[in-house]
Amino acid sequence: MRQLLLLRHAKAAAAAADPGRRLSPAGRLAALAMRSVMRDLSLVPDLVLVSPSRRTLETLEALEPWDDTPLIETIDSLYLATAPRLLAVLNDVAETVRSVLLIGHNPGLAELASALAVGVTADREAARRLAEGFPTAALAEFSVPGPWGLLVPSAARLVRMIRPRDLA
Repeated sequence: MRQLLLLRHAKAAAAAADPGRRLSPAGRLAALAMRSVMRDLSLVPDLVLVSPSRRTLETLEALEPWDDTPLIETIDSLYLATAPRLLAVLNDVAETVRSVLLIGHNPGLAELASALAVGVTADREAARRLAEGFPTAALAEFSVPGPWGLLVPSAARLVRMIRPRDLA
């Protein structure tokens, strides 16, 4: 069984032009809160795939340091990628990788999460939260039963959906 973690970048300031927008102070706090939650749940990826935008890279920085440092790949095509493009990138992940964290942008990330969650869901609350949207700094965890190369919509199980506003 493989694990897929989809993380939307944290809230960015509106002042700069894309892709150079930095995290806002609230975004930085939300990213740090997600770091804490990920550690509490032992969500440590083997591989991190991240968009090259400043806000995604700063979100990644907020998650560091890791107990076990993952391989990190910055992929240009993840910047504002569509759901099919995100899925194509995941399909190219080596079969030896057990856990992937993809840090990206909406609407593609939300569309991918929704497409994957169409299948069997382990947690109804997670499905309800995902249906409400994929806000900044939100994390969706999926269990992937087969190889990355065969990942398609409905082929994963939504395990949990964590939004910053749900954290104490």
